[in-house]
Amino acid sequence: MYRTAVLDNGIRVVHKFVDSDVGHCGLIINTGTRDESNSQHGIAHLTEHMLFKGTKKRRAFHVLSRMEDVGGEIDAYTTKEETCITASFLHEFYERAIELINDVIFNSVFLAKEIEKEKEVIIDEINSYKDSPADMIFDDFEDLIYPKHSLGRNILGTKKSLKGLQDSDIKNFISEKYNTDQMVFCSIGNIKFEKLLQYCNKYFGNNPANKRAYYRQVFSNHVVENKVVKFNTHQAHCVLGTYAYTFNDPKRLPLFLISNLLAGPGMNSRLNMALRERKGISYNIEANYSPYEDTGNFNIYFGSDKENIEYATELIFKELNLLKDKKLGPVQLNKAKKQLIGQIAIGSEIHSNMLLSLGKSFMIYNQVETLKQTINEIETVTSEQIQDVANELFIRDKFSSLIYF
Repeated sequence: MYRTAVLDNGIRVVHKFVDSDVGHCGLIINTGTRDESNSQHGIAHLTEHMLFKGTKKRRAFHVLSRMEDVGGEIDAYTTKEETCITASFLHEFYERAIELINDVIFNSVFLAKEIEKEKEVIIDEINSYKDSPADMIFDDFEDLIYPKHSLGRNILGTKKSLKGLQDSDIKNFISEKYNTDQMVFCSIGNIKFEKLLQYCNKYFGNNPANKRAYYRQVFSNHVVENKVVKFNTHQAHCVLGTYAYTFNDPKRLPLFLISNLLAGPGMNSRLNMALRERKGISYNIEANYSPYEDTGNFNIYFGSDKENIEYATELIFKELNLLKDKKLGPVQLNKAKKQLIGQIAIGSEIHSNMLLSLGKSFMIYNQVETLKQTINEIETVTSEQIQDVANELFIRDKFSSLIYF
């Protein structure tokens, strides 16, 4: 059972009680890379790093030690549309975790000397990223299909863009984009909701309301691009993809089913069987669906020997066309549903993962589905819906491609 509340300043709270020695909580902010201006590229991620570098009452060491001294953990991440800071700890330290998260979000000081040091850390992160083409290709693909839009920009920024950012830029970004009505505090653990809410009001509730006063730039410039980049790698890496549904589109669920059926984590997925098991031409293949507020994209990644790129591509589109031309039979549909339901159920057993799902769902939809409700929703998907989505999206001429060769 989930309990929810809204603080006077607009921060939303969602909690699920579980009888566990370990608690998890976090603050999700509806602000990410897409909220940067052109001159701010990389500032969302840099800001997230700087949250750990000192507050009005704590130095960086004391921020890091606050949870670690009691065996807990604190972490953060940035995506295209959100920034999140989370903590895991023995449940007796709930107040400590909430106070610390509030302190780093609302009281960080962003010292100039610390910013310069952290820029170098992120530049090292960028260099490390370039050594992993299987990871980098996804961001480069989004840069390809979201041209001249903040959704396409790499989350890390560039060496050039980072060097131009100053402490005043971060403070202005926080003031303008860290809006209290765009924040969700989420919690899973052994604490009564009334006690949790008391802590939230004590710490988060003391911050003034700061409501969002701007609108995100909507993406509408759909393109088809095919690009080959020379890479000194033993293996070719390839992403094929097209535009897809927003996270508010009812067709998103059939597409999630399709994505899992084609190349989800299961070794018996259609594309894994076609490329790896039957033909032995790809070690790794995966399908991904990334919904955003106003757009989305579906893509398929595979790695193979360079001479097998065309053959692998033909096999992929053969499977996509099969979904367009032939409806799933009752047995196939039931198997696809059970596989996705099982994966979701297993994932929900990991409370740290469930925390983020809980918070993001409440952020986007202002409600949280129970596992039973999610299962019921999946069960309602029909083979006709799956075929309709396949025919709408899987048009070869509308697919873009990026190859590291």
